[in-house]
Amino acid sequence: MCYNPHMSGNILEEKSFGKSLVKLILPMTLQNFMFALIPVSDAVMLVMLDQDSMSAVSLASQVMFVFNLFVYAIMSGMSLFAAQYWGKGDRKSMSTVLGYNLRLMVPISLAFFVCAFFFPEGTMRVFTNVPGIIGYGTGYLKIAAFAYISDGIAQVLVTMLKNTERVMQSMVIGICMVIGNVCLNAVFIYGLLGAPQMGARGAALATTISCTAGLVGAIFTFIGKSPVKLSLKDIFDVPMDFRKDYSKYTTPLIANQLLWGIAFTLITVIIGHLTDDAIAANAIAAIAKDLVSCFCYALAAGGAILVGNELGARRLQRGKEYGGKLTVLSIISGLGLGLLLAALAPLITSKVNLTPEAAKLLKYMLFMCSYYIMGRSINSVVIGGIFPAGGDTVFGMICDTITMWAVILPAGFIAAFVLELPVIWVYFILNLDEMIKLPVVYIHYKKYKWVRNIVNKEPVST
Repeated sequence: MCYNPHMSGNILEEKSFGKSLVKLILPMTLQNFMFALIPVSDAVMLVMLDQDSMSAVSLASQVMFVFNLFVYAIMSGMSLFAAQYWGKGDRKSMSTVLGYNLRLMVPISLAFFVCAFFFPEGTMRVFTNVPGIIGYGTGYLKIAAFAYISDGIAQVLVTMLKNTERVMQSMVIGICMVIGNVCLNAVFIYGLLGAPQMGARGAALATTISCTAGLVGAIFTFIGKSPVKLSLKDIFDVPMDFRKDYSKYTTPLIANQLLWGIAFTLITVIIGHLTDDAIAANAIAAIAKDLVSCFCYALAAGGAILVGNELGARRLQRGKEYGGKLTVLSIISGLGLGLLLAALAPLITSKVNLTPEAAKLLKYMLFMCSYYIMGRSINSVVIGGIFPAGGDTVFGMICDTITMWAVILPAGFIAAFVLELPVIWVYFILNLDEMIKLPVVYIHYKKYKWVRNIVNKEPVST
């Protein structure tokens, strides 16, 4: 794999950091926001039927959340190598990256399909013991199971499009999926246009159809627009040295996502075993939190590509400078988004159809989410974007694992089931994770262990 600087398709050689970042994060932010609207449309439409339907879909969607942990971990590893190879100008190796990630994604998607389709009731019982919610959630999972297969493959193709400067194409695919999902939600949940009224199962059917359409769109877009070509050899004949390097850097990412994600899911489990009102309020608060976090995730993903491009092109000093600028932006965006959520809290509380107790809980939960966003913004960009761009993946795994498993979960469990504290205090404790990590993250950032080139064996200089 020879390095040829004249082959590089890196946009950063011609454009400033600001223009390059805007070109990446604006489409990504819009795409993330549109995807975040899917649970919003589910919640709004279902809560108009009854609160249990909305709560059931919120809990059943945790299976998709866990699935997305695998997807995000694999896509992060994929972007780690794809960004550096793109900066290096090595398209052949990018084909290997694509093939190997498809090889990893297909069996994972099938495993989640089996879990949701064949064991839906047992899966729901993990999250709640309320019979009515379990019943609605079981019907949802059996239909939504098919979405895991199409969504997993589509995510691999879309991630490669983003890493080859085809961000607009991936955004169009995502927006079309979301619009289709929202429209189909209305049709199948309420039984419009002659369709049967399916309630929670209608939301699942809408998700499955939109994900399948997204896969079709991703395949045709990739064939027509991607500069990276794929062959069966790229999937089934992956060089051993690449697999070793890939495992070295991505295994901590996967372990981190799983350990953090399982812990995050257990937080939902703890809340799900408190009261019906707590489940409903937490469902709305989580949606609001995810909506305002869209920019954070886009900044992290776009920043990882920019920093990775520079490190792959052996411009380590510029990569270091970009990391500093991204960190500052994460602080500013965290403050702004937290203030935005605080300002929107009264409006959100007044527009949802909840019981008086659930509405009261929601008001306090949204206030806590407003400062939680500050920590999420910084940690998403630094731990989830800058560090992995240079192959620094072990720190994030250790930091997140200790925070969630040694601090947050034990404290939350004791608060909920031993001390039996009020719901809002339990929620406060369960949402401290992002803030308590900040000092350690800052110290590690300043060591600059993430300023590395991982796709060239020869020495590089800053």
